[in-house]
Amino acid sequence: MISEQGRILERLLGGDFICEISDEDAWRYLQQPGHFEAVDQYLATLNRSLSTAAEGQVFFAAYRTLGDNERKVLSTQFQEIAAGLMPLVEWLLLIQQSSGSDVPVTQGSTIRSNELQTTIEDTPAFKEQLAKIARYRLFNSNSTEVVGQLNLVFKRLTELGYLLRPNPDKQIYIATGKVEYLYEVLRFIDETEALSLSEQAESAIAQGSLL
Repeated sequence: MISEQGRILERLLGGDFICEISDEDAWRYLQQPGHFEAVDQYLATLNRSLSTAAEGQVFFAAYRTLGDNERKVLSTQFQEIAAGLMPLVEWLLLIQQSSGSDVPVTQGSTIRSNELQTTIEDTPAFKEQLAKIARYRLFNSNSTEVVGQLNLVFKRLTELGYLLRPNPDKQIYIATGKVEYLYEVLRFIDETEALSLSEQAESAIAQGSLL
């Protein structure tokens, strides 16, 4: 039977982001300095390091030393993230606006699909926004119905790790720490907006803090 450390290493090397929402047991394990160091030391043998985001509340694996191959991988990953930012940002804004809240979606935010569906169906502007979001390549929905569009968007965001659905029998989703990581990427891009996408990728790689 695989150990807790082994399970966590598998998740990290698979590209997962570990937070209190996505995996509370793993998150608590990594909160302990001795465990953090042990996992980091093991990752070092694979040219990885245990990195954090959101003031230490989100854990993920990053490259430790960057050679040409690692730079190519990271540059591609960064550009993929940047390319998907528009639909993600528009989605987060839609959730905030439809809830009538001044507070953005953050780790732990609860989104009830049925309530959101009702609000969108009753508000033409929100319905138009959702249709636009669902057509983005990230979601690629062909549905003309709100329920179909929402189901696909929620499914995709869950697959990408931005949302967690604790109970498969209920249409309730919780935002994970990967949303916080997304905000850090947005702040980084905002700070380097004068740079081209490729230059931003190089800058992010040089800092070693985002990827």
